[in-house]
Amino acid sequence: MLRSRKLFSLLGLGFLVSSVLSCGPHDSSEYFVFVAANLQVPYWQAAGAGFTKAGAQFKVRAEFVGPNNYDPKAERDALDQAVQQKATGILLGVTDPALLKDSVDKAIAAGIPVITMDSDAPASKRLFFIGTNNYQVGMTGGLRLAQELKGKGNVVVFTMPDQHNMQDRLHGYRDAFERTPGIKIVRVVDIQGDPRIAFDTTTQIIGKEKDQVDAFVCLEAQSGKEVAGVLNSYHVTGKVVMAMDTDPETLQFIQSGAIAATIAQKPYTMAFVGMQMLDNLYHHKPSSLETDWSKDSFAPIPSFVDTGSALIDKGNVDSFLQAKQSATGAQK
Repeated sequence: MLRSRKLFSLLGLGFLVSSVLSCGPHDSSEYFVFVAANLQVPYWQAAGAGFTKAGAQFKVRAEFVGPNNYDPKAERDALDQAVQQKATGILLGVTDPALLKDSVDKAIAAGIPVITMDSDAPASKRLFFIGTNNYQVGMTGGLRLAQELKGKGNVVVFTMPDQHNMQDRLHGYRDAFERTPGIKIVRVVDIQGDPRIAFDTTTQIIGKEKDQVDAFVCLEAQSGKEVAGVLNSYHVTGKVVMAMDTDPETLQFIQSGAIAATIAQKPYTMAFVGMQMLDNLYHHKPSSLETDWSKDSFAPIPSFVDTGSALIDKGNVDSFLQAKQSATGAQK
């Protein structure tokens, strides 16, 4: 099985390298747009850096756009504007898949390839999805939390339930907990893209229900540091916090022990590879953008590109920060 996985990885790498190397000459008419969910969040900033880096390598115009807060309607407007400006290709970080579906389909109808990343819009005509195996993220987090709780405890989950990536993460956590029936999810909170909801809810819980909750699971990037901050401020100990992504404050709380672990995704890689694949689609456009390639065993494009993930805890957070600084020049 391991050998077959290695072969699959090599084949995937070979596909990407051959795609990039086979691209024709680039020109100033190529205009690629990355529409992100929230330009102020470090996660999306890392993704924007990857997209811009790949664009610079190809010497094409690559623009990073989107709202400055969680605003699906504003994101839809940015997507529509990219279509109106006749973008060569669009990479889209999906917030509300139902809201964005028609705009994605209009882009495809106009002959503009659309690839989704981080969270998918599978009901749309997007070509494929680049991101994390989010079910596996939830399974990994759930198994680690089960160890931290020693198989027993009540859990509160912070999420945004309309997003497919977080649905998959929660599914993974639930399946992990089936192995330890002493762990129960007692509350699922929709933070609606606003980390203040996580802050306020945690404050309420430790004021009235402190003894009834043993752990907090944060399925998106912003709520983990809010939960840990509240627990620290009120000097509450004995609670387990599982976070998501590698916001600097999240990593600081891992170093201090306030957060048990987080799952690191690869937003830089997602957008870097997304830009490369959009460029390849421009130079080697499929016969039709509206074909359901997922059902074709000889499709010229994949259905899903998994960029991987890793669990970060106190044991490896320093090495993660050193690697990040070496790769990006970012300060710890």
